[in-house]
Amino acid sequence: MKITFDFEKPLADLQHQIDKIEQVQEKTKVDMSATLNELQEKFEQAKKQVYTNLSGWQKVQISRHPDRPYTLQYIELMCDDFIELHGDRNFGDDKAIIGGWGSIGGQTAMFIGHQKGRNTKDRQYRNFGMANPEGYRKALRLMKMAEKFNKPIITLIDTPGAFPGLEAEERGQGEAIARNIMEMSVLNVPVICVIIGEGASGGAIGIGIGDKVYMLEHTWYSVISPESCSSILWRSWDFKERAAEVLKLTSSEMFKNKLIDGIIKEPLGGAHQDPIVMAAVLKKQLTKDLKTLKDRNIDELVQERIDKFCSMGVVIEDEPAAAPAPAAE
Repeated sequence: MKITFDFEKPLADLQHQIDKIEQVQEKTKVDMSATLNELQEKFEQAKKQVYTNLSGWQKVQISRHPDRPYTLQYIELMCDDFIELHGDRNFGDDKAIIGGWGSIGGQTAMFIGHQKGRNTKDRQYRNFGMANPEGYRKALRLMKMAEKFNKPIITLIDTPGAFPGLEAEERGQGEAIARNIMEMSVLNVPVICVIIGEGASGGAIGIGIGDKVYMLEHTWYSVISPESCSSILWRSWDFKERAAEVLKLTSSEMFKNKLIDGIIKEPLGGAHQDPIVMAAVLKKQLTKDLKTLKDRNIDELVQERIDKFCSMGVVIEDEPAAAPAPAAE
């Protein structure tokens, strides 16, 4: 098991002991299986203890694990075939958002998602998963194509946010995201959205309006990242752990607050521990929903989609008490 984070140190210590005893056993040819089994049992118990009691910040860390599967890997593992489509037919092709036709469980669907990079060169090529306006316009073009051919849409969300550069603002970043939100609300085909990693702000919601919105277990979804929240409120990144708790950005908190429709379990330790199993679990959920949604009346589906998002964040305040009548003189 690859250890990456500070909270995984107890596991690293146990793993080190297991590796050391295995080396001794191999060198001396002495049977130490009883000791190894005992340590392995302790390791599994500790692993379960660590990953079932994660804080908000720890889940944020797991969602950013460098080995975590990204959109293209999920598509490769889930789809029988995939044809990528490019460009927004206006400015260019944004590599931070990919999309195209794919076949999943015998059903053709339009897949759209953020794509990060595995190494420095690839991260620069994908702009770290931060889309420009042309990325959201490409996504909308593909959604409209899916609507034209009456095919469902599946979006996979994993972004630290839309690209905040000057050139992105000059080309209408806010308008592109806002238009996607408006258009996705009334698409006449089923839409399923899944947060597979980071779900930050408008960068996520720009392809996040759907009939079903899911989060993988160790992901986060919020209007702002913990680091940015900490820097605004406390003028320092040192309070990012506290910000992560206050933002209520984990999958369990989002489901509790009725902002998502469900949580998809990850392998113990996170999706990066076993991408093949994670893809199989995700595929099972997607195929189940595709079968259910295709039988729904589309007008009812669209209205329910609109009502669901319009009801989020609504606060009903009590009427103010009437002012007391002036005292008689």
